Amino acid sequence: MTATDADPGVIVGYPVTRKGSGPLELGPGARLRSGTVLYDGSRIGSGLQTGHGVVIREENEIGDGVSIWSNTVIDYGCRVGDRVKIHANCYIAQFTVLEDDVFLAPGVTIANDLYPGDERSAELMTGPHIEAGAQIGVNVTILPFVRIGAGAIIGSGSVVTRDVPPGFVAYGNPAAPTRKVADLPEIDERVAALRSRA
Repeated sequence: MTATDADPGVIVGYPVTRKGSGPLELGPGARLRSGTVLYDGSRIGSGLQTGHGVVIREENEIGDGVSIWSNTVIDYGCRVGDRVKIHANCYIAQFTVLEDDVFLAPGVTIANDLYPGDERSAELMTGPHIEAGAQIGVNVTILPFVRIGAGAIIGSGSVVTRDVPPGFVAYGNPAAPTRKVADLPEIDERVAALRSRA
């Protein structure tokens, strides 16, 4: 792989009008698929992989070994750790923090504005903080100011309106912690139970 292996139609260093944004810093070993747009003003580590149609805005700090799949947008001012996996059709709002080894399943939507459209609210925007190793299920919505603890699992379709403690499973609308991840059945046991119902 070259320093940057990019398909035709990739834009690396899209110009930014926001003051104070410098050039894009992109580490070696990137694999960028068609339709990817990387704005100036972000720092991205080594081994970035993108699907098709990925947009990464300015002023982001992104670690090493990050995968971002098709039609996902990372808005500006986010912090993304190492080995984070963001699946297809996700939206990561400004000022979100994703620590190392976080996994976002397809369709995760992250918000950062308590009162959209209110000018005062724009000054207070804060995305969620998702701690290391947390796993977020398909089509989960996470509201502003929420903190999801390390190693937590959020069930598919949930709306997370409050903090989730580290190591807990939470699901529902609004999502509520129900038990510890350590108390979940082993994966082989769970799969066998599901297959027996088919």
